Amino acid sequence: MQAKPVSHSRTTLTELMIPSYANFGGHVHGGTLLSLMDKVAYACAAKHAGQYCVTVSVDGVNFRQPVDVGELVSFMASVNYVGRTSLVVGIKVVAENVKSRTVKHTNTSYFTMVAKDDDDRPTEVPPLLLETPEDVRRFLEAMKRKELRASFAEFFDSARPHMLVDENVNKLTNERCQLADGLVM
Repeated sequence: MQAKPVSHSRTTLTELMIPSYANFGGHVHGGTLLSLMDKVAYACAAKHAGQYCVTVSVDGVNFRQPVDVGELVSFMASVNYVGRTSLVVGIKVVAENVKSRTVKHTNTSYFTMVAKDDDDRPTEVPPLLLETPEDVRRFLEAMKRKELRASFAEFFDSARPHMLVDENVNKLTNERCQLADGLVM
């Protein structure tokens, strides 16, 4: 299978934020932004894989700044990493107020996608051709995120059996919660 360059599948989706996207606070709903990020992640991954792709996980969804109705929002996606059947698509989200000419970076997220064949089974994806130092940096960072995610999952799974509620309930003392009257631990 021949490697494809990052530039082959780089994808940008730009959309006007309309009033129906607003939440009760008057800003664009985070779920709307996530849906659009998922759409651009799919387009980018499918272009690289040449196959239907599905989202299996999302890392790093931190909304740094609100997005307002009337802004043009660009979702810039590139394949940062590939495994055998999976791809990590990095997405940078930028909102632009065309009237005031202000631009703000609202978030960066990483979508892990898996390519599927016609029988809905994971299928191999082409290797990624790294053409720039930025491509190499992003690939290495994706490897590190994968390693850290696996370490955390292993750590948490090993800690879970030792988190006995009756032995740890005292940790709730200074938290913003109350135990219901009559609750037996």
